[in-house]
Amino acid sequence: MSSPSKRREMDVMKLMMGDYKVEMINDGMHEFYVEFNGPPNSPYDGGVWKVRVELPDAYPYKSPSIGFVNKIFHPNVDEMSGSVCLDVINQTWSPMFDLINVFEVFLPQLLLYPNPTDPLNGEAAALMMRDRNVYEQKVKEYCARYAKAEDIGTRQQEESSDDEELSEDEYASSDEEVAGHADP
Repeated sequence: MSSPSKRREMDVMKLMMGDYKVEMINDGMHEFYVEFNGPPNSPYDGGVWKVRVELPDAYPYKSPSIGFVNKIFHPNVDEMSGSVCLDVINQTWSPMFDLINVFEVFLPQLLLYPNPTDPLNGEAAALMMRDRNVYEQKVKEYCARYAKAEDIGTRQQEESSDDEELSEDEYASSDEEVAGHADP
């Protein structure tokens, strides 16, 4: 089946020749990381994420698997695993789409137009529906903390030691802004 493998190579090469930094995992073209910038004029503007892409053997007939490596606060992205809930990738994928579509259209649209009614991150969805301004502030805090271009490669090693502190700090600050802080 040389057609899917040629298509896979062509799509990966298009990414590499475009404005994307692509880092291959192992020797084949099945797994790699792509550096993805948040869309301009959005709360994600200025953020840089490392996105893991896995291409199945049947690509382009079967959709790629996409996941954020560094943390992002978004209703349709699982905060712990980085998994993305996006219909066009998960259910309505077509061989007419390619990897450029994923990074130039699908992911920017996901960040610009979140769907809080079908969340993978319930906290982000609830906050977005309750108070859009506080939600956008938390998005910007995550961008500043986890999505800086200069430490995209080193952040993963530091995450586990920062998680407890971040959770407590963010929980306290977002609660005070939304509903006040209650002591148990």
